[in-house]
Amino acid sequence: MPKYMYSGNYTEKGAAGLLKDGGKVRYTEAERVVSEMGGSLESYYWTYGSMDFFMVLDLPSEDIAIKFALFVGASGVFKGKLTPLITVEQMDSAHAANLPSMRLPGE
Repeated sequence: MPKYMYSGNYTEKGAAGLLKDGGKVRYTEAERVVSEMGGSLESYYWTYGSMDFFMVLDLPSEDIAIKFALFVGASGVFKGKLTPLITVEQMDSAHAANLPSMRLPGE
């Protein structure tokens, strides 16, 4: 199952909702939604610095992941970023792939 990191920053409305509900409510809701999409929530963390939160989740398809990101992004409660995660095996497979020769810009 494809693995993704979803990270983002709360808007004023989203931060107010987190302050009202608390962390356990947000975590439980994320876990419920991901499960109903046929996936699983591996981890969920809040941070300080360049982003407010991130979660690592497994989702059954790229289509579900894209729709999830669009739906949540349209909510206005936070600005998120969906990042596909690459396993060691996928990286080794990509490393072994053959590319044609190419001339890059400025060469």
